Amino acid sequence: MTAIANTHSVQCQGRTVTRPEVEDFLYAEADILDHWDYDGWLALFEPGARYEIPTTDYRPGWSPHETGSFVDDDWDLIRARVKRLKSRKAHAENPHSRTHRLVSNVRLSEHTEDSFRVAASFVVHRARDGHFDAYVGWYEHVLVPTGDGLRFRLRRSVLGHESLAAGARLSFIL
Repeated sequence: MTAIANTHSVQCQGRTVTRPEVEDFLYAEADILDHWDYDGWLALFEPGARYEIPTTDYRPGWSPHETGSFVDDDWDLIRARVKRLKSRKAHAENPHSRTHRLVSNVRLSEHTEDSFRVAASFVVHRARDGHFDAYVGWYEHVLVPTGDGLRFRLRRSVLGHESLAAGARLSFIL
């Protein structure tokens, strides 16, 4: 994503979407994920949405589909991921990791008639099997206003790490 304008609102689908509204949406998502409410998380997506985590060598403007990714889920794979994480078949997350997310520096930018871009910084703290890890990076989202609130069209988590430690797993939603 190129430089982001720090606008306080965008006009989209005939209504004004404010930065505080987007911040509340992202904070609610963080809480949903920290409480392992994957049905609630899935409800934050529009049908046909994507969820992506590019590899650590990702650069803005690159396509994660062409340059590699840790996660490159279309709508069907997002739903399959939720189903698996809710089951006992997710051995890497049974029992669940303890996570705590911090979201900051939310910025709204480019918009079309039906969607707009959001950038934000994140830190996800994860405790699992006696280890404590911090995942740091930024979000590059495309959001859509609906009658039921904001929804993800694209949810992209870009890690700021040079690399992940040997044996590191992204078995939870980043």
